[in-house]
Amino acid sequence: MNNFTFYSPTYFVFGKNEENNTGKYVKRFGGKKVLIHYGGGSVVRSGLLDRIKASLQKDEIEFVELGGVKPNPRSGLVYEGIELCKKEHVDFILAVGGGSTIDSAKAIAVGAMYEGDFWDFYSGKAVEKALPVGTVLTIAAAGSEGSSGSVITKEEGMLKRSAGGEAMRPVFSILNPELTQTLPAFQTAAGVTDIMAHLLERYFTNTKDVEVTDRVIEGLLLSMIHEAPKVIENPNDYQARANIMWAGMLAHNNCCGVGREQDWGSHDIEHELSALYDCAHGAGLAVVFPAWMEYTMKHDVLRFAQLANRVWGCSMDFKHPENTAKAGIHAFRNFLKSIGMPQTLGELGGKEEDIPYLAHTASYGNGNDGTLGSFVVLKEEDIANIYRLML
Repeated sequence: MNNFTFYSPTYFVFGKNEENNTGKYVKRFGGKKVLIHYGGGSVVRSGLLDRIKASLQKDEIEFVELGGVKPNPRSGLVYEGIELCKKEHVDFILAVGGGSTIDSAKAIAVGAMYEGDFWDFYSGKAVEKALPVGTVLTIAAAGSEGSSGSVITKEEGMLKRSAGGEAMRPVFSILNPELTQTLPAFQTAAGVTDIMAHLLERYFTNTKDVEVTDRVIEGLLLSMIHEAPKVIENPNDYQARANIMWAGMLAHNNCCGVGREQDWGSHDIEHELSALYDCAHGAGLAVVFPAWMEYTMKHDVLRFAQLANRVWGCSMDFKHPENTAKAGIHAFRNFLKSIGMPQTLGELGGKEEDIPYLAHTASYGNGNDGTLGSFVVLKEEDIANIYRLML
């Protein structure tokens, strides 16, 4: 295990009806004038936005609104939010929605404290300060409610890039599993896939002797395998929703990643897909991750076999562990298919002729130097080969 520091100060409020206490928590963390940031649609139709406004009014907190966040959140709305915050002297950002909304809110929070272009932070500049962000979560997936990161798509060139820093970590997050019960099955499944991918990015490591975090990751993966089919069959299964929602946070606040090298090559490969084709991030990961696993398996067959045995229940073939490893990848693909996730690049809208462009932008985007990952360092040719495996 490597040396590490771990600091995760987000105040989590979990359970039924807790969104009705939003004003109390904004006040607790110093908010006096709030930007309520949200997507639209269900947040408005369900009455959630009205309940949150009523809670803020009860605690005499002023607010302005900015809706319109889309999946794979865009830079244009971020610029609009930054301008609004500066004009209205906003001192707190409240994200009401899923990972896209929270990521957009974080970008606005950083940009509102900066005189330059917020995109500087998505091009490698270190994040040092931001307005405080609170969240009311409506989708269990991205883990942005507990993480220090954000991903935004710049319309010019459709570049999907990330930024991170402790100043971006939410000061509080309200997690009511009931708010996820109206999600379509596809969105629920894409969220589960995203959660599993966050765990696997940490699991595939070259760091030795990380048994504790291995076991934590394996336990969370087993929970997803157990709970996901329940909510696909019965969207109103509160307890299954609750387990998935908390797992989503644990998967990405980095408690599973401390003391170990992490990979993140698959996420960079997927970001190019959701930027170009505007597919759901989780759906893209469902296609990317098994292909990445197939391509990199020989680097550490025993780690893949361990995952297959401990998580997917595959019998360990000690003479030929590659058989166990392959069985685990096959089981993962079957699970993703069973919950309605796509299997191929074509299902995402991808085309074989796009692969050279995708591989090049993945290799050199997001501050990359022509390579991705750390478990296996991938060059542009490797990345192109992985895209081809998705065909």
